[in-house]
Amino acid sequence: MSDVLATTDDGRFRVRLVLDEHPTNPRNDDETLVHVITIDTHLGQYHPVDKDGGPLAAEWERLKWDRWEGVDRFTRYVATEHGGIVLESAPERGPRSLWYMTGEEILALDAGLLSEGYIEAEMQEYEAWATGDVWGFIVEERVGWTRDDDPDQFMETWEPVDDCFGFYGKPYARSQAREALAFYSARAAGTVAA
Repeated sequence: MSDVLATTDDGRFRVRLVLDEHPTNPRNDDETLVHVITIDTHLGQYHPVDKDGGPLAAEWERLKWDRWEGVDRFTRYVATEHGGIVLESAPERGPRSLWYMTGEEILALDAGLLSEGYIEAEMQEYEAWATGDVWGFIVEERVGWTRDDDPDQFMETWEPVDDCFGFYGKPYARSQAREALAFYSARAAGTVAA
């Protein structure tokens, strides 16, 4: 799937959004900081989010027997015993899971200023990947062509000048694509160095 997102005012450049056909699972990135415990894979329909549940997985194993209150008990345990944060993910399509960081990890990250937002960002990135909402963009330039044997024969095509893939979520991809288009437009106008 590919959509023309925008074209410069002079018609020289355009940017297209393209569905990323081979996105990387963001949970395989060594820089992820959030731990994930998969609660329910819907009878094996979905893979667990992470192979292990992090440092507090054993506590979840102890509490998970109580289907109705296990999540609340685990959330309280992480908050009171470890000063941490737990967010629950229950997407329409995908496994139900608990995303958490301990208090020590939160302090190391940002002294607790934006930790919940960080956890939510990693969760949303994974959910975008799991639902196929990963995008790329291609910046193209309009190029005119003439035939060597007949200079009166003229055609125009869009030729790629830049691309970038791996944007989790269409809104983020749109924003980055518009920035790239603005860069090429400014460069063509001579306001940005090549």
